[in-house]
Amino acid sequence: MALKTVRIQDVAQAARVSTATVSRALSTPEKLSEETRKAVFDAIRSTGYRVNHAARNLRMQRTGAVLILVPNLSNPFFSQILAGISGVFMETDYSVLIADTHGRAADDNRLGDYALTRVDGIISLDGALPAETMQEVAGQGAADRMIFACEWVQDTPLPSVRSDNVEGARLAIRHLHGLGHRNIAHITGPEDNVLTHARRQGMLEERTRLNLPARDDWIIRGDFSLESGREAAHRILTMDQRPTAVFCCSDQVAFGLISTLTAHGVRVPQDLSVVGFDDIELSEYYVPALTTIRQFRRKLGARAARLLLDRLGGGPATPVPGEVLTVEVELVIRDSTAPPPPLAP
Repeated sequence: MALKTVRIQDVAQAARVSTATVSRALSTPEKLSEETRKAVFDAIRSTGYRVNHAARNLRMQRTGAVLILVPNLSNPFFSQILAGISGVFMETDYSVLIADTHGRAADDNRLGDYALTRVDGIISLDGALPAETMQEVAGQGAADRMIFACEWVQDTPLPSVRSDNVEGARLAIRHLHGLGHRNIAHITGPEDNVLTHARRQGMLEERTRLNLPARDDWIIRGDFSLESGREAAHRILTMDQRPTAVFCCSDQVAFGLISTLTAHGVRVPQDLSVVGFDDIELSEYYVPALTTIRQFRRKLGARAARLLLDRLGGGPATPVPGEVLTVEVELVIRDSTAPPPPLAP
């Protein structure tokens, strides 16, 4: 006996909605209420309805996939952002592809080809994409289907979702000042990185507002890595006048800094306080537990995914060029900060 083919009309009848509502639940579920969306997907499961994605995508002239560009897949920072993005697209019929921009795809400069023929949209977590790559994307007419999340390329008309990096740096310096620290160093990110500039801006603004002393050697160049934290520690150990506290551009840098200082007999926080940035999972379990600036990374990824869905046809009819959505940050106080030692200058 032949099995009965389940039609979209059967799903609509089971969910007690129109066929248009079922179609909308499959294409743009974010436009429906949670109650209606649940009713439709419950009906799909109970009836055994299956969407012919290949035929549907061909009919709608789309690929049914989005591409996420990540500058370093081995960095644990990106895990929660990717989880937020994936969580949103799981409720749609889009497949999510992930590419490491340090790999072959970026070297071959094939982003424009991807944007036009292989995927319907792109979310880039990499703010260091070369200018010629961005020009290629614009030349292929794909600029309205690409957004930035976390990082961004300066002076481009593409929208972005980002944490409030400037405010995060202000919170870090304000916390250290409140503990009594006046000699505060800063380990930066890579020189040409937008996050480096934003966090350094916040640090400088708050240091000026609080009238804190400044020394050139208290600004130490890093690159978000454990190794740059280790190198910064060696520089601090050789200073004639050491800072009593350090604000690091990332948690990874803070880990490298603390481990190296500890190995050389400098206690954290008794001798020197350390603040990180990001609040990755290890921060809470590090010894000492790291005081840091929390980025709501899953929320950031989810907002980026919804913004891209809007641009793919489920949201505002007129995208806003250069639109910026800012996600708040917060200070998380743990064990790596304390008042400066009594004999500190």
